[in-house]
Amino acid sequence: MKKITCFAFVLLFSLPVAAQTNPEVTQNYQKFAQLLLYIDSHYMDSASIGKLTEKAIINTLQNLDPHSTYLTADEVKSSNESLHGNFEGVGIEFNILNDTLTVVSPIFGGPSQAVGIRASDRIIAVDNENIASVGLTNAQVLKFLRGPKGTKVLLTVVRKGVLQPLRFTVVRDKIPIHSVDAAYEVQPGMAYIRLGRFALTTLDEINEALKKKFKKAPASMILDLRGNSGGIFKTSADLCNQFFDSGRLLVYSEGLHYPKTIELSGKGGFFQTGNLVVLLDEGSASASEIVAGCVQDWDRGILIGRRSYGKGLVQQLLPLTDGSQIRLTVARYHTPTGRVIQRPYNAGETEKYYADLYKRAVHGEYYSRDSIRFPDSLKYYTLVKQRTVYGGGGIMPDIFMPHDTASYSKYYSNLSRAGLFNQFTLKYVDTHRSRLEKSYKTVAAFDKQFHVAGDLFEQFLAYAEAQGIARDEKGLEISGNDMRLQLKALIARTLWNSSAYYEIINKHLDKEFIKAVEVLNNWSRYERELLTVSD
Repeated sequence: MKKITCFAFVLLFSLPVAAQTNPEVTQNYQKFAQLLLYIDSHYMDSASIGKLTEKAIINTLQNLDPHSTYLTADEVKSSNESLHGNFEGVGIEFNILNDTLTVVSPIFGGPSQAVGIRASDRIIAVDNENIASVGLTNAQVLKFLRGPKGTKVLLTVVRKGVLQPLRFTVVRDKIPIHSVDAAYEVQPGMAYIRLGRFALTTLDEINEALKKKFKKAPASMILDLRGNSGGIFKTSADLCNQFFDSGRLLVYSEGLHYPKTIELSGKGGFFQTGNLVVLLDEGSASASEIVAGCVQDWDRGILIGRRSYGKGLVQQLLPLTDGSQIRLTVARYHTPTGRVIQRPYNAGETEKYYADLYKRAVHGEYYSRDSIRFPDSLKYYTLVKQRTVYGGGGIMPDIFMPHDTASYSKYYSNLSRAGLFNQFTLKYVDTHRSRLEKSYKTVAAFDKQFHVAGDLFEQFLAYAEAQGIARDEKGLEISGNDMRLQLKALIARTLWNSSAYYEIINKHLDKEFIKAVEVLNNWSRYERELLTVSD
């Protein structure tokens, strides 16, 4: 008993100063320390004190709010890589196809591209260790290919049309993780930017993409934030800054122990005057909602899509002794009008909170704007045109676009979930790359002249049957056109890049994108109809 009392005494007097100011914290800190000591000294079996502590931390945070979380040391490292925009490795996008590591594409500017590795190459050995047909997993691939900058790795590659395996010595380097998924010129003077995340490199990526595509600032822009779950807060504020002159309130945050913090626009950004459309949906969250709310509150552009996710809580990263961290919610984000972005939640009811998107679907929110009710108590007015907007969680777009399920079929869904579109595309381009590259010099030419029809489409359906998914004539009647366009867009991505994929999908299948182009081409009309004073 002496051991326990003494250790608890040491723990009590090693508390942080801030914690000692609250007697309840001090008392419970000591109480939990005693519990761990009792388990270690008296429990009938061996017990992992570390695992028990982790579970206690996780359970405690779950009873605060839905976004306070615990990260292990490994998760901290992975999270930092995605936000800081780089990691160290060989630089490929990959897929595991028939137990073989297949290169989807080398990352532009990375070490694999530099030595000549290309899309559809199959990596069969790493440092002379066979990795083909051994039940390879994504985690194993990362272990083989990632490593400190400057270290070398020998990759043995099988390439279509080359009889003997090729051997490449790749020197690992910092590999950029791009946040701009696509950037291209829709039509003269109209830019399309699709952001997958908000990282430290995002603004640089956008600027670089615009410089490549446009000799001068575009006259109009489609900013696609659909499915963008957020990222670094400062980057979202910096992006907002690009749309305004100086002195505008962009966003503010405040909490009980967190003083009110405001972000104001500084010197003018790269797109202060052009016409702007922002696309968002139920997958747009956090930093995406900060941008969308700022644009809407200042009547700076037109929002198209569906109500955003509703995540507007500020997390602070707090380190623990073993390299793990907690992300603790310390404040709420507010749009310039004062709207709270965060949707309501009850402490400790995390499962109900994350089931909300399913409830939205059940209640018809994805299909009808009329299914969404906003109480007058949550009414706000935009800062220039005094239009009515609503708080209460998420950002409601100016033009509602229902979720399109007209061409959805279970057959199409099964093919997608099995990864067969990607797998077939890699095989097809692997076999026909030389002919395709000679025949189609640009994405526009490919889009105009290449069609997935006749024998090619039948080859895909036969491939799917060979993989265990039987042909479904009813499914083909419903989804056949979309399936052909999906294959076409994936072939374009393999030949060029992800921008080529979106250039084809957007133009032919994406109703929100098509509506955005219509709005920008008829700006005066939509500005008059939407960016006007509400009653």
